[in-house]
Amino acid sequence: MQKQVFKFLAKVNKIVLPSYSKQQLDLAKANKLQMAIIGWRWFVTKNALD
Repeated sequence: MQKQVFKFLAKVNKIVLPSYSKQQLDLAKANKLQMAIIGWRWFVTKNALD
């Protein structure tokens, strides 16, 4: 059940949140909000794949 929730969240993230890799964002220059979004997307993707 938990994996299904994370798969759903991953789909929502893909639609709603910006993709910083496509924008070629430099992580050293990212602000705190951008780093939080990157961390959230990483967390959801990690748990959706497990």
